[in-house]
Amino acid sequence: MTVRFNFDNSYARLPARFHVRLAPTPVGNPALIAINNALATALGLDPVALSSPEGIAILAGNQLPEGAEPLAQAYAGHQFGGWSPQLGDGRAILLGEVRDGQGRPFDICLKGSGPTPFSRRGDGRAWIGPVLREYLVSEAMHALGVPTTRALAAVTTGESVYREQPYPGAVLARVASSHVRVGTFQYFAARSDTAGLQTLMDWVIKRHYPAATGPLELLHGVVERQASLIAHWMSLGFVHGVMNTDNCHVGGETIDYGPCAFIDSYHPDTVFSSIDQFGRYAYANQPQIALWNLAQFASCLLPLIGTGEAAVATATEVIERFEGLYSAAWLARFRAKLGLTTDEADDRALADDLLARMAAQGTDFTRTFRGLADGTARAEFSGPEAFDTWAERWQARLARDAGGWIDRLNRANPALIPRNHQIKSVIDAALADDLAPFRRLSGALNHPFETHPDLADLQAAPAPEQIVHQTFCGT
Repeated sequence: MTVRFNFDNSYARLPARFHVRLAPTPVGNPALIAINNALATALGLDPVALSSPEGIAILAGNQLPEGAEPLAQAYAGHQFGGWSPQLGDGRAILLGEVRDGQGRPFDICLKGSGPTPFSRRGDGRAWIGPVLREYLVSEAMHALGVPTTRALAAVTTGESVYREQPYPGAVLARVASSHVRVGTFQYFAARSDTAGLQTLMDWVIKRHYPAATGPLELLHGVVERQASLIAHWMSLGFVHGVMNTDNCHVGGETIDYGPCAFIDSYHPDTVFSSIDQFGRYAYANQPQIALWNLAQFASCLLPLIGTGEAAVATATEVIERFEGLYSAAWLARFRAKLGLTTDEADDRALADDLLARMAAQGTDFTRTFRGLADGTARAEFSGPEAFDTWAERWQARLARDAGGWIDRLNRANPALIPRNHQIKSVIDAALADDLAPFRRLSGALNHPFETHPDLADLQAAPAPEQIVHQTFCGT
């Protein structure tokens, strides 16, 4: 059975300094974990063919499909605020670009497909744990309506990957509207390569912002999308964990699911990443980090905007729009989470007050908001009088709004998220060659706003002994 990709590889046609051409490194004995049938079909791919031996060989990097032009992209970045002039795809290879049924272009990338010239002494591989985490979380984010890269497929390699100990190797087939990051622009800016910046900007405008006519319009677009994206994260209690500039997608997608997690017991200072010792990427810091990343992006565009103080002032003016855009997007998200459709001056204070009371008692983020619809939110508070005094004001506010607020609450507040302890259980089972928990959780996460009695365990908060406090990058 032939696997056919209708490739049109625009990034491969960019100048040689944008990437390094190389094929994935073959693996020993690949086997299928999962195919995302709906996504494959949307991209014009045959899920049955992808599940065949030939398809699995392609997904593992053992065979190149016709039309593929595999390459590793070059980029730089600030990692935890420290500058790295060259990073690049150290364990990912872009196979090529395809178009969906609406004519929109998408990258197909193999993550964990072997070393590249950018690997920096790494093995270029991934083990099954981070592959399953990214598959589950990225697809959950898509179902929640968050702009995100997606998971097309996952395979095991039949080989061991050594971290602190040997683990089963795996490869994720990732789909993205592109893989261009703020760090991609930084790569050329650091080299004073104005021609490269111009070429990259033209490509990004054509790909992501076709209405833009130059660098300032591009900057406006990126600022707007980042403000919307981060507000969406915050409304779901999502912590990216490693918001480096090389993980900041210029098209406004969530990318690079490493030590990411959703908050259980709410506190604004929540950190999951094992390497984030000082809380740089804590939940509450995400808006300011996004603004910092955007400032780095703006600095890259300065040679294309103009010269001198006038160019800096113009770019700064655009960047300063972020705070207002983010605040408006945040309030719109949290108004919806409170069941509100109209605007009143005290709505921000109402949302902030609930969050403060949740933080003081460590209530479960997802269950508290979901419980507003059915009256179970009160039970999340160990001292329920804190909820009661807030709920009086909330009910009075609802009375001044439109009816039907229960349905609105259930559409805005998910019942199901990929919780840390559930992902850990899935990974533990996979290490014992049991993928049934992965399949069950993956299927449930496709419908995060629905409730079913047989999924009650997936909707529950972790017991104290189940809480996972730290997550790890998969490199």
